[in-house]
Amino acid sequence: MNELRHQIETEPRSRANGLQVAYVTIDESSEGQRIDNFLLKVAKGVPKSHIYRVLRSGEVRVNKGRIDATYRLKLGDVVRIPPMRVAEKADGEAAYVPAGEFPVLFEDTHVLVIDKPAGVAVHGGSGVAFGVIEQLRRARPDAKFLELVHRLDRETSGILVLAKKRSALVNLHEQIRGNGMDKRYFACVAGEFPNARQHVKLPLYKYNTPDGERRVRVQADGLPSHTVFNRVKAFEEFTLLEAELKTGRTHQIRVHLQSTGFPIVGDDKYGDFALNKALSRSGARPGIKRMFLHAHKLTFTHPQTGAPVTVSAPLPGECVEFLQQLSPLGAAG
Repeated sequence: MNELRHQIETEPRSRANGLQVAYVTIDESSEGQRIDNFLLKVAKGVPKSHIYRVLRSGEVRVNKGRIDATYRLKLGDVVRIPPMRVAEKADGEAAYVPAGEFPVLFEDTHVLVIDKPAGVAVHGGSGVAFGVIEQLRRARPDAKFLELVHRLDRETSGILVLAKKRSALVNLHEQIRGNGMDKRYFACVAGEFPNARQHVKLPLYKYNTPDGERRVRVQADGLPSHTVFNRVKAFEEFTLLEAELKTGRTHQIRVHLQSTGFPIVGDDKYGDFALNKALSRSGARPGIKRMFLHAHKLTFTHPQTGAPVTVSAPLPGECVEFLQQLSPLGAAG
């Protein structure tokens, strides 16, 4: 949801302090959302603790009645939002977000699927001023609803799905939780991958480094994680793999490959750092200056029609060029 476009009425007792009580009628863009999450989006800049305080106090009403934080909004609900002061940013503090469009692989009234380039974050945060979602919202100011369905690492290219209706977002999230999406990635790894098809089931644990960077490692008490790797083509000293995600953990493909002894080419977190440096040198052959991980194929059920949808994203030119510089080892099999 980019912004609220609803009529705001003012209660007389609120005019004295210059603040307004807002009455918001819920449309399909917010239908099914929890009231606490709805308020956190509407009242950006208001501390989360204050949001829950006004919910507990009964100042937030739905259809003139009290509700708790877990209430899910229904189409046509009228929400009373009390006056809440938002901290004003100093001049120039807000980052400029340029409008951005990306190659569209599929689009209708419910779903938008794009081909994300490597090096672009999917959203702002953690030192990144803005990402794909902020740029698309700026480029599509009339869009009532636009949300990420899933995420890709900044260094990963390929298929990224966004929902244009809340009902589509809820449905697609249910497909992800139920393993109803078939996600395929191309990854080029260092070394000769021995098996034509290999299941990797290693539990993954998320943690932060001392400087606050998010990392993942294999650990016994981590989350169950499952990736299937299919050998596509073997080269001298490298192998092109297709990865099938059976679970969707953070950095799953990258850590599973590192832990099995086959780091992804160009991976600056879990890769072979000496090899990456050699490959990224100017004029190096073979040479590549990015991580070779690309979301190339996705199959999901359309949230409205129920029909299967398969989308493909071509391998980026820099990845194709890298493979062309390699010497084939022979047919994989």
